[in-house]
Amino acid sequence: MQRRKFLQNISLVSAAVALPAIPHAESAKKKKRFTAAFITDIHIKPSEIAETGMQKALQNINQLKQQPDFIINGGDSIMDALAASKEKTQTQWDLFNKIMKAENKLPLKHCIGNHDIWGWQLKEDVKSDVFYGKAWWLQQTGYAKTYYSFTHNSWHFIVLDSVQENNGGYIALLDNDQFAWLEKELEANKEKFICIVSHIPIISFCSAMFAKDMMPNGDWKLSRALLHTDAKKIKDLFKKYPNIKTCLSGHIHLQDEVNYLGIKYYCNGAVSGSWWGGPFQDFAPAYALFDFYSDGTVERKMVEY
Repeated sequence: MQRRKFLQNISLVSAAVALPAIPHAESAKKKKRFTAAFITDIHIKPSEIAETGMQKALQNINQLKQQPDFIINGGDSIMDALAASKEKTQTQWDLFNKIMKAENKLPLKHCIGNHDIWGWQLKEDVKSDVFYGKAWWLQQTGYAKTYYSFTHNSWHFIVLDSVQENNGGYIALLDNDQFAWLEKELEANKEKFICIVSHIPIISFCSAMFAKDMMPNGDWKLSRALLHTDAKKIKDLFKKYPNIKTCLSGHIHLQDEVNYLGIKYYCNGAVSGSWWGGPFQDFAPAYALFDFYSDGTVERKMVEY
C-alpha cells in the first residue's frame, strides 16, 4: 500500500472512532443534577423598600415551579455592621431573620460579607466585646468558622471568607490558615466537581467597572477591596485541580461571566441593586439560578424578581 493511501485510511479510522464521543458528551450535559439559587448583597435595613424587596425576592424563589435544592447567601445580608452601633446592628439582624423565617422554606447556606462584620470601622473601642468582628456573623449563622465546605450530590462546595481586616478597613484575600485549609480541601475532593463561593470575586471584569471614573493618568481604578489581591496565588493552586468548575461571588452589585483557564467565574449582581435605590449601573435588583450538571458544567440564569 502506498504511504499516502495508508495515512488517509488511518485518518478516516481515527475520525470514525472519535465521532461517537461527541454526542455522548452532549447527552451527558443534559443530565441536570440540581439547581441552587444564589442571593447576595441583600443589605436589609428598616425601610419599606428594602423589606418589601427582600420579601419579594424570597417569595419569587420559593414559588418557582422547579424548586432549587438550596439557597446560597453570598454575603452582605445586612446594610452595614462595620460602622454601625450595637443597637443598629441588632435591629438589622433581627429584621433579616424575621423576613427569612417568614418567606423562605429552603435550606440556606451563608457566606460572610464585609458589611456583615461588626465594629471594624467604629470610632469607639469595641474590640473586647464578645460580638466584635466576625463573631456576630458566626453567632447569627451558627457556624463554627467563617469558611467551610459541604457536598451535594456529586458536587463539593467550598465557601470562603474573603474579607480580612486592614487598618480599620478590609482587604480581599485568604489568610494563611484558610489557604492551607483550602489546599487540603481540594486535595481531599479530587473525585468531585467543585464550586467555590466567595463574597468578593477572585477573578472578575466587573470589579474594574465599579468605579465611575479612571485614575488621572488613565489607569483603571481597582481597589484591593473589590478583587482578591491573592488572585494569582489562588489561580496557581486551582490549576492543579481540573475538577474545579466554577466560582460564585457577589460584592460588586454588577454581573459578569469570566471563563479563565477552564473555570467559570460568575459575579451575581445584588438583590438590593443600588442599595435599594434602583438599578446599579444598568443592573436591576436580581438573584441567580444555577443549574449543576452531571458532567461538571454549570449554567446561570439571572432573575430580575
